[in-house]
Amino acid sequence: MEVELEREVWEALREVIDPELGINIVDLGLVYDVVVRDGRVHVAVTMTTPACPLHAYLTDAIESVLWHRLPRIQGVEVKLVWEPPWHPMMMSEAAKRQLGWNG
Repeated sequence: MEVELEREVWEALREVIDPELGINIVDLGLVYDVVVRDGRVHVAVTMTTPACPLHAYLTDAIESVLWHRLPRIQGVEVKLVWEPPWHPMMMSEAAKRQLGWNG
């Protein structure tokens, strides 16, 4: 059951859009880990840079989409992490295409 819920969490997180780039945080490579334990969802995310002012916005958006899409969960914890540092190569091929990157 938790494996299925974990998959649903990843899909729900695709609804969280970075407002500066217009691309979801999963394809941007900002979501480092999702763990579901006893109905509680733990999400490890990063920002493109430590100076990024969007941490509170993204945390709120993540919590909101998870509670809305998955009302059966028991809790949500979003943890901001800096290791490994984010790099543009962490983006999916779809995100790179959206940004006009060819390689």
